[in-house]
Amino acid sequence: MLTQVINKEELKKLYDKDFVLWVEENLKLLKDKQFDLVDWEHLLEEIEDMGNRHLDSVVSFMAVILEHLYKWENFRENEKMGNGWIKSIINSRTGIYKLFRKYPSLKVKAQFELENAWNDAILELISWFKDPENIHLAKKYFGRIPTEKDFPGKCPYTFEQILDYEPWLKDLEE
Repeated sequence: MLTQVINKEELKKLYDKDFVLWVEENLKLLKDKQFDLVDWEHLLEEIEDMGNRHLDSVVSFMAVILEHLYKWENFRENEKMGNGWIKSIINSRTGIYKLFRKYPSLKVKAQFELENAWNDAILELISWFKDPENIHLAKKYFGRIPTEKDFPGKCPYTFEQILDYEPWLKDLEE
């Protein structure tokens, strides 16, 4: 590494100025066992963020699944409508399963994120109704563009349903 940070304060300032160099400098300090010079405050934040990044991905996938399950069950107008939602649900589940396989502890943590995922799904539902192609559906179902108050305050699906509920197959099962 070409640069040599002189002191801890300069290293802390480097965090905002040049993140990549900040990482390189801290890594060098750790390898050299110069623990007293490491920017521990930012390093710990970054480690925590690394762990949360994968959980954030799971929550995002869950929100997509919730949004599309809810649309399928409540706003489907005809037989062809919703095929893209099914594909999206399947793809999102695949993403979740991959993350759970790679990081098993995420499955436990994700169960506590159901309401956060539902709140994100509501925001996406509202945006969907604002799309000019869907304004007629907003008028039909709500008489206007819906708001958060127009959707259940508590998530209407369980964690298990996020992972395996397939309402589009119920006619095949009967």
